[in-house]
Amino acid sequence: MVNIRGFSLVFAAALLLLGVFISIPVGVQSVGVCYGMIGNDLPSKSDVVQLYKSNGITDMRIYLPDVEAMNALRGTGIGLIVGVANDILIDLAANPASAASWVDANVKPFVPAVNIKYIAVGNEISGEPTQNILPVMQNINAALAAASITGVKASTAVKLDVVTNTFPPSAGVFAAPYMTAVAKLLASTGAPLLANIYPYFAYIGNKKDISLNYATFQAGTTVPDPNTGLVYTNLFDAMVDSVYAALDKAGAAGVSIVVSESGWPSAGGDSATTDIARTYVQNLIKHAKKGTPKRPGVIETYVFAMFNENQKPGEATEQNFGAFYPNKTAVYPINFQ
Repeated sequence: MVNIRGFSLVFAAALLLLGVFISIPVGVQSVGVCYGMIGNDLPSKSDVVQLYKSNGITDMRIYLPDVEAMNALRGTGIGLIVGVANDILIDLAANPASAASWVDANVKPFVPAVNIKYIAVGNEISGEPTQNILPVMQNINAALAAASITGVKASTAVKLDVVTNTFPPSAGVFAAPYMTAVAKLLASTGAPLLANIYPYFAYIGNKKDISLNYATFQAGTTVPDPNTGLVYTNLFDAMVDSVYAALDKAGAAGVSIVVSESGWPSAGGDSATTDIARTYVQNLIKHAKKGTPKRPGVIETYVFAMFNENQKPGEATEQNFGAFYPNKTAVYPINFQ
């Protein structure tokens, strides 16, 4: 997760003119949680897996392969997203053998005992390195097929700035051609697009025009999309549906979205309190079963994050997105079911 979330200037300008607020969806049967490890005081990997189990958390995202964590997941049934590090994408794009070695080291030894669902090829890649995403996905898919590994889908995790014209949601379109190519590959493999969705950053960037209620799934605002007639009551849904609109325009209408990160900080900055964080996260979990106006139904969502991570760089809020303190006590009461 980075400090600045993709929230297009076009969308911000539209909000300024119209005073709107937006919404987003979550969850599967219950909800996943991102397990970040950028801290020097975190519990053991086995203790973390037990904490997931005891709270009924059905899915986990890790940002890099971690042998200890993945071994602790054996036999638990917990679904897993495993990340490919941003800094090795150049090698994996240029060398199919490197992609095969990555799969041999980080997937093959663990399936089927570990329920690996998706491989996230990079997280929030921007600039020139985006050109590596498609070939890495292709090479990973080829490596999975060569290893006779089925049921594991390669995708990539994006922030919202991959979409432009995000208001109204139906106007969303991918900002760069590489995303159209990625979307078409996802359509051909049946993999979802992983999207990191953060109403928090949109809200603190434009509190004049975005209400806290709208940003946190609370009542009080309705925003119609004039092109579709769909009505939005929260920021999360509008953001997600702008990505769906972009997928449609890319010829990938059948691709689903997995919300691979969404959360609210409980300390360290503007509007970062335990009460607001609890409200957002609990409402996100409840909303996950409903989907968005454009795509009703359950939407798989991962709360960011499991723990406060004391070595995260950036603003102080970056260290305070956790649902739990490193001592495993809850930052705020939450029901993940």
